[in-house]
Amino acid sequence: MRKILLGLTVVALTAAAAYFVVRPKAEAETVVLYKDPQCGCCEEYANYLRHNGFAVTVRPTANIYEMSSAAGIPEDLQGCHLAYIGDYFVSGHVPLGTVNKMLSERPAIKGVTLPGMPSGSPGMSGAKTKPFQTYAIDKGQPRIYAVE
Repeated sequence: MRKILLGLTVVALTAAAAYFVVRPKAEAETVVLYKDPQCGCCEEYANYLRHNGFAVTVRPTANIYEMSSAAGIPEDLQGCHLAYIGDYFVSGHVPLGTVNKMLSERPAIKGVTLPGMPSGSPGMSGAKTKPFQTYAIDKGQPRIYAVE
């Protein structure tokens, strides 16, 4: 019986150690999310990030579109909220896979944006009708960064 308990303990400790070594980078990140004070889907996106290990502070603002333009996001590619994670911004309802990709790859960009408020995206109701195209924003032309 002791051998079984010892074996189970070793397995549990090994699994716990593996989790802390390979866990997503996102879990250690702090997020500041700017949103319109009346927007509920932005709160849902903040909760989505929290549920996935981010520490999120929400800051209401009436200037989200001006802030997005100042960050370099073209008007037609802006999301409904703007979050800052480390040296990057995340505009709109960007899926976690894309956020983690950006944080692990550390590309030379300002940030990523998922334009508009796509149905079925994180924080939005409805069904996903097509893959989400997230764009990288830097000094050049925006380009597709990820498709989920």
